[in-house]
Parts: sequence; C-alpha cells; structure tokens
Amino acid sequence: MRVIPLTVTALAAALLLTACDDGGGKNGENAGSACEIGGVSVEIGSASVAPAAGDSGEIPVSITNQSASCTLDHFPGVSLNAGDGEKAVPVLKGAKAQTLKLAKGDSASFSISYVRGKDGDKNAVAAQTVKITLPGSDTSRSFPWKYGPVAGKADGSGPDASVSAFQQVGD
Repeated sequence: MRVIPLTVTALAAALLLTACDDGGGKNGENAGSACEIGGVSVEIGSASVAPAAGDSGEIPVSITNQSASCTLDHFPGVSLNAGDGEKAVPVLKGAKAQTLKLAKGDSASFSISYVRGKDGDKNAVAAQTVKITLPGSDTSRSFPWKYGPVAGKADGSGPDASVSAFQQVGD
C-alpha cells in the first residue's frame, strides 16, 4: 500500500523539477551560457570609413561561435581608448536587443557607427583602440582603431558614436 504514495511523491517531485525554468530560453528551451570572447572569433570587417570631419562611418563586427552553444542576450559593450582613458560607446537610440542562440559555427554581427571628428578638436576622441565585450562576460578584446578621431557629442557626454543590436548572420 505504500507504493502508491511513494510513486505519487516521486512523480510530483519530477514534475516540479522539470517545471523549473533556468531563464535560458523560451518554453523551457535551454539557450546555453553567455558567449565568451575566448569561445568565439571576433572580426572587424571592411569599414565604411568617414573620409572627413563631420562625415559618418560604420564598422561591422562579426562573431562566430567556435565552441559549445552560447547565447548573446543584450548589447555588446564597446569603448574607445584614446590613451587617456576609455570612452563608452552608447547603444543606438531606439535599438532593441534580441536574444540570439549560437550553435558551433553560427555567426552574428553588429555595427559601430560614428561621426568623424576634426584632428586636434578638444571634444574629439583620438581613439587608438576599440574594446569589445560580449554581454554576460567580463572578458574583452581590443582592436586597433584606424578610422580617425571620433567627434564628441555637442553636450560633451562622450563620443558621437553608437552600437547596434546583434543580428543573426545566415539562416
């Protein structure tokens, strides 16, 4: 007679455990851990360089997962280093982050848009490197910035630049 209560208890416990949501995905789908710089390749593509002060430019950045499935859940972190400190690049106004799950070999991209500054302008950021951090990770990677000075915002709050949301590449 004790078999029924134990079976019911075991079944209830199993149902409770499977109902737990780790927050990893929709409808219980596990989205994996956050993508890490060490587990993905990061590449800055052919840029649309701003040729003169006041012109706009865009730098595409692509990442390809080289390891186990991982998730991009928010915006990339981007900052410009001018030698005298880092200047964070804000998210493009109105951009909406989406959660992307990347299996091994899958790619995603985002872009850094900027307005070229005037050489020697006190508000311009004379960037030497751009540092990229993936969401959910503290690990970063720096790349040379070869696109000229970045104009400063009129209110002095930072560089006149922005970062877009991640987009899935391919299917």
